[in-house]
Amino acid sequence: MRTHRTMSHRRRRTAVVAGAAALGLALAACNDSGGDDTGGGSGDGGDGGDGGGGTITLGYIPSWTDGLSTAYLLDQMLTEAGYTVEHEEINDPGVLYTGLSQGDVDIYPSAWPEVTHASYMEQYSDSIEDIGTYYDNAKLTLAVPEYTDIDSIEELPDNVDMFDGRIVGIEAGAGLTEAVQDNVIPDYGLDEAGFTLETSSTSAMITELEQATNNEEDILVTLWRPFWANAEYPVKDLEDPQGSLGESEGLHFLARDGFSEEFPEVAEWIGGIHLDDDTYGALEQTVAVDNEDDPAAGAETFLEEHPDAVEPLE
Repeated sequence: MRTHRTMSHRRRRTAVVAGAAALGLALAACNDSGGDDTGGGSGDGGDGGDGGGGTITLGYIPSWTDGLSTAYLLDQMLTEAGYTVEHEEINDPGVLYTGLSQGDVDIYPSAWPEVTHASYMEQYSDSIEDIGTYYDNAKLTLAVPEYTDIDSIEELPDNVDMFDGRIVGIEAGAGLTEAVQDNVIPDYGLDEAGFTLETSSTSAMITELEQATNNEEDILVTLWRPFWANAEYPVKDLEDPQGSLGESEGLHFLARDGFSEEFPEVAEWIGGIHLDDDTYGALEQTVAVDNEDDPAAGAETFLEEHPDAVEPLE
């Protein structure tokens, strides 16, 4: 996991989670992080509803750069409006949704609740607030290099040797992993053909993708849009004629139960944020790629270059 430099007025608490087995320890760490963390993830409480003040904790998976980018965008603007922002970096989506539902974090700034994270929403929706959709056209994909001579998932069973039977995946708990394992593989007979989905992490998948494309080798990876890697590397989406990866979906801001009551002006402001393809692409490029070692500076640069992208929180 990358370590980011942050500005002095921000306090960061980091939860590094190796897997679902660490769930109890991770949540205990969140709950024990301070004796004054009552009344939800906002911890210090304070004047949440008066247009400034109070602490807001953002929880996200740092290797999923949609959440990283929107977290630092919110951080920049909330800090300017007088709030204290804390970051919880969590490496497992199940832990993140559990923490959100239990109030250990206030906001998950880039969730996929319609399709990709539907199973988590079924479990936790009663204790989570959906406060807005900021992007409308997210999509799960299987991808190969542009030079690879296939164009559809249907062609994979006849080309298993081309990829050594490997589908290079990301985190085991990701909704994308679930969709590939439970839908794509059986729908297209990939298991019978000899394919295996190998899970690890987003960063490990990107490392393999970079090495393969640098050497002009064939590779089959799980990807999604929007994601900076689609522009950074020469890849193409494979057609999914059976629709096993699901339809396009929106990216949402989710909050802990009671957040909009405690921070009504913040909830209303966040609910009004909407980014189109170009603006979202610029945000992720600036924060997660151009300023990967200092995403806070990236968010500041983005807002300087796109002053009308998001209305300020007054």
